[in-house]
Amino acid sequence: MRFILLTALCFGATTWAQLSAVTSFLATEGPIAKVGLLANIGGSGSKSAGVKAGIVIASPSKSSPDYFYTWTRDSSLVFKAVIDSFVRGEDASLRTQIDQYVASQAVQQQVSNPSGTVSSGGLGEPKFNVDLSAFTGGWGRPQRDGPALRATALIAYGNWLIANSNTTFALSTIWPIVKLDLDYVASNWNQTGFDLWEEVNSSSFFTTAVQHRALREGAAFATKLGQTSVVSGYTSQATNTLCFLQSYWNPTAGYVTANTGGGRSGKDANTALASLHTFDPSAGCDAATFQPCSDKALSSLKVYVDSFRSIYTVNSGIAATDAVATGRYPEDSYYGGNPWYLTTLAVAEQLYDALTVWKAQGSLNVTAVSLPFFQQFNSTIAVGTYPSTSAIFTTLTTAVYNFADSFVAVVQKYTPSGGALAEQYTRAAGVPTSAADLTWSYASVLTAAAARNGLTGDSWGAKGLVVPSSCSTSGSGSGSGSSGTVAVTFNVVATTVYGENIYLTGSVDALQNWSPTNAMILSPANYPTWSITVNLPANSAIQYKYIRKYNGATTWLADPNNQLSTGASGAATVNDQWR
Repeated sequence: MRFILLTALCFGATTWAQLSAVTSFLATEGPIAKVGLLANIGGSGSKSAGVKAGIVIASPSKSSPDYFYTWTRDSSLVFKAVIDSFVRGEDASLRTQIDQYVASQAVQQQVSNPSGTVSSGGLGEPKFNVDLSAFTGGWGRPQRDGPALRATALIAYGNWLIANSNTTFALSTIWPIVKLDLDYVASNWNQTGFDLWEEVNSSSFFTTAVQHRALREGAAFATKLGQTSVVSGYTSQATNTLCFLQSYWNPTAGYVTANTGGGRSGKDANTALASLHTFDPSAGCDAATFQPCSDKALSSLKVYVDSFRSIYTVNSGIAATDAVATGRYPEDSYYGGNPWYLTTLAVAEQLYDALTVWKAQGSLNVTAVSLPFFQQFNSTIAVGTYPSTSAIFTTLTTAVYNFADSFVAVVQKYTPSGGALAEQYTRAAGVPTSAADLTWSYASVLTAAAARNGLTGDSWGAKGLVVPSSCSTSGSGSGSGSSGTVAVTFNVVATTVYGENIYLTGSVDALQNWSPTNAMILSPANYPTWSITVNLPANSAIQYKYIRKYNGATTWLADPNNQLSTGASGAATVNDQWR
């Protein structure tokens, strides 16, 4: 808190009022959020009757929408917040819920489901019934971020156990769960799946980023437990994943493209959330891992925030450099496409994390990539490094802190008097909507408040990593190497009319076997070039075609079929023109 108060000394009267209001809001809302979060955890939660102990429900809402299920992803993110609070010594009683969560996940991993069994892909199943039986309805499956996030949460707990002389429990109880998840990640990180929002089936920045973290810290955790046989394999796949992570960066537009498919702009809260959940305070402003204060993450954050300035009525009349309500992505139409509490708070949290690192390293670096971000606060700022003793450092960090607080103030404005947080608040009037008492919304309050106070988790190994000059896209099980796919990026230049999209299909399963119905949509992020990256069988001759879809009509690229031959491993790019 000392940094907050010292920084605030530089603020004017208006900012002092905002600082006081945000501090007061978080002091009140924080305990409400904690109660709301715990109410949604089975075993003792007041809003989770009938739910097995340790199981997190997304929301008590059972209709419009029905969120009374447990998602691996959401549960892992929630319990990472719970475990971090416990490890910091804030509430020793949380250990009961944590141990119940551990026990529940050991059971959940073994439940056969539509994605498979524990040994045949079932760990990629996104959600389960609250009694831990399989959910068998239609859904976007698999989702490959859940195992990585669960491993990260449990490794945090396992590291605490080791530090507190309980290595035996970490090895006998935590490690078997973590190893299953890490083996899944090592084997499947190079496969597509549904994204964070369960809508786009492609490669996803958030998924790749959290998979990289899980493999990297998993190797270190295995070493602590003497499980050295898997370390080389996990480390190798972490390096491959880090290499692939770089491909999401769009240097021309200055932002991270969230998904390789989906036909949207790629401007998405996915990217800010990835920086939060892969934050390593020891890594500084590393751009390879897109740390919160890295030039790429800051540039991407500005592009993401600005994409909402003109589409929500609640943002009308707000200056171009002030905080606004933000949602998942600007093209969103779910429940009318509204701002979300957790995405608005994510902007603030990324900025708080950046401030923590700048203070710790005693300097702030402005690059050509991050220059537009910093020009919001100082239009004459130049590229360069500014030490903490400089007036520019003070001016910029003060402005960034105020900017971060302003996003919390947006959430405060649209939070009901009782403090209950739904999933969304309407774009027209800021009225809570969609699922009530969303667990992830409550968790986001707690993590943003912790970040504001300069609290961080432990390092997970992001410092000093080097991106290899060439990428391998082969996955491996149990840390052992195996090959079989090549990541091929398809680029096609095609001009379109509004509402028209470009798709890809071809002669192999990965290209949907010439199915126009199941053809994969390309991203127009670099329009008129449309792109998608697909993992194709290695050493194969493949034919493919592009398709236009517009207003119910399907138009195929003219004959003949396009052709390519994949190599034994690595990555490839094809550049085509619509004809």
